[in-house]
Amino acid sequence: MLRLHLRQLRIGVAFILAALLSTCVTAAAQWQPNKPVTFIVMAGRDGGADKATRFIVDLIERNQLTKAKFEVVNIPGNSGADALQELQRRAGDDHIILFTLNSFYTTPIDKPELKIDIGAFAPIARLAEDVFLLWVHTDRKDINTIEDFVREARTKGKDWVMSGTGTGAEDHLLTEFLNATFGLDMSYRALKGGGAVAKELTEKLCDSTVNNPSEQRKYYEAGITKPIVAITPARITQFQSTPTLRETGMDFNYFMQRSVVGPPSMTKAAQAYYADLFKRVFTSADWQNYRKKNSLSGEWLSGPDLAAYWLKEREKHARWKMTIEVLRPAP
Repeated sequence: MLRLHLRQLRIGVAFILAALLSTCVTAAAQWQPNKPVTFIVMAGRDGGADKATRFIVDLIERNQLTKAKFEVVNIPGNSGADALQELQRRAGDDHIILFTLNSFYTTPIDKPELKIDIGAFAPIARLAEDVFLLWVHTDRKDINTIEDFVREARTKGKDWVMSGTGTGAEDHLLTEFLNATFGLDMSYRALKGGGAVAKELTEKLCDSTVNNPSEQRKYYEAGITKPIVAITPARITQFQSTPTLRETGMDFNYFMQRSVVGPPSMTKAAQAYYADLFKRVFTSADWQNYRKKNSLSGEWLSGPDLAAYWLKEREKHARWKMTIEVLRPAP
């Protein structure tokens, strides 16, 4: 008789736990934003991150993936530090998310006084990894290979200007890498967004850039700019005639994340809601076509897998910065 009662008790407890779990899952699934969601871009207008964010918001609205409204806000100041600080300031707010790039790693490394711990942010979704190419104006008939580029940049010294997005961010890191690797002394000019950078090259206000394909595409298609080398492991489908840096004997490649981040202490219910929403964005035909058109790669990541990816990339960027300092020619 006692065994029977114990068995019934265990069954009863199991049913209660199952009911509680079901209630929690249902509550998470039912959470919805009750006001417009601020969608921060930690870069300026018309750059790769901005273009992708606005495309995603339009995709969500066109396909009616949710009733929630998203308000895109560009906060490019201080190489994305202003955006990260705003997200950190709004800890626990379920109505703010951020579309990020690699300044997510480099800015906290360069500005430790900000006390920004990327491990505290909510890992919602990695939607892609973007690529970089080295670009010059098509009027530079004397530059068609990386060897040509190095020769001309070395001749011009500090007067050779590489424009990019933000100080210490990915464009700056790649410029310093090229300087250190090839013994160059190029100057770096930081602008507020990839769109401004791409346009500056068309107007010959700089000598080169390391834009993403989406930022230079319309100028490339118009025959105004041309890629010299791709900083990728293999040739890019849309730029098959452009060799990789690896093909020149330099085994280096670089990708930039296109990820969605939530603030610290975002509720699990809200994080689950956004992860589900952006998973549907990721698998949509519209987004997959956008990825193909803009040479984006990278598999879907979310939750602990995305958090682990962030920490790994942070350490990688820290090592690269140290390596560049070692390779940098003595003054």
